[in-house]
Formats: sequence, structure tokens, C-alpha cells
Amino acid sequence: MTGNLEQIDLIRQRANVGYEEAKAALEKCNGDIVETLVLLEKENRTKPGKKPKDCSKFMNGVKEIIHKGNRTKLVIRGKNSDLVNLPLTVAVIVTIFATPVVIIGIPAALLTKHKIKIEKEDGEDTEINKVFDKMSTAVNSFTDRICSDNSSDPTDQG
Repeated sequence: MTGNLEQIDLIRQRANVGYEEAKAALEKCNGDIVETLVLLEKENRTKPGKKPKDCSKFMNGVKEIIHKGNRTKLVIRGKNSDLVNLPLTVAVIVTIFATPVVIIGIPAALLTKHKIKIEKEDGEDTEINKVFDKMSTAVNSFTDRICSDNSSDPTDQG
């Protein structure tokens, strides 16, 4: 036998052929791996590699979205520090599984004059931040108006 098992395995991997075919071609080429691969190509006996089933377009799209979500952050920032700084993927999962916390938390953050932002890895601003800024401004002006109305209450005898 001209070829050893390592050579046959290498040819099988490169040309995606069976043991018998790899061995026969290797013997025909006197153990020269490159010549064997060239021979198999010339005779159109190489086969395209099989893709794993989980490498579909859908799964690749999901993986890309998750990867992008992990690089993007949801930040709830107070005057001095960040109250929340989570990858967007985690924030979405929390929203799904702990919806009541989010329903209470977001308005509470706005009422306490925290800023909500989505921060991309490259620092680019997102369109949603404009919406968050408008909400924050509206809530701040509303709370300021309510606080000033309560402080000027004539029935207050303080």
C-alpha cells in the first residue's frame, strides 16, 4: 500500500471522498497528496462539503442579531452614574420574562429624571434615543409643573 491512514484521511477531508476512492487515487499517484487531489479534481470526483444543518440563513440571521444586541447597550443614566447598563439582548430577555418590572421601572426612571439611551458600540446615536429624549423632556416638564403647582398652593399653610 502506498498511502498511510493519515494521508487517506487528509485526502478524504480535502476532496470529500470515501476511503476506497481516496486510497485508490493515492495509490495511482504513488502517495503524492497534491497529485492525488489534482487527479480527483480533474476527474470531477470531488464532492462539495456538506454544511451543518444549523447553518441556515435563518440561524445565521438570528446569530447576527444576538451578536449585534450584545454589542449594543441599554443605559439608564442618573445625574452622577449609570443605574442600568445592560446588553440589549439581556434587556429584551428581561422585558419578555419580567414585563411587570419593566412596566414599572421605565416610568419610574423617567419620573426620577433618569435618561434612557441605547448606546451602540461605535457611539453612533440611534433614532430611538430621540424618542427617549422627547419622553424624558415631557415627563420632566410635567413633574416640574406638578411640583411648582403644589408649592404655590394657597391652602398650604406651612
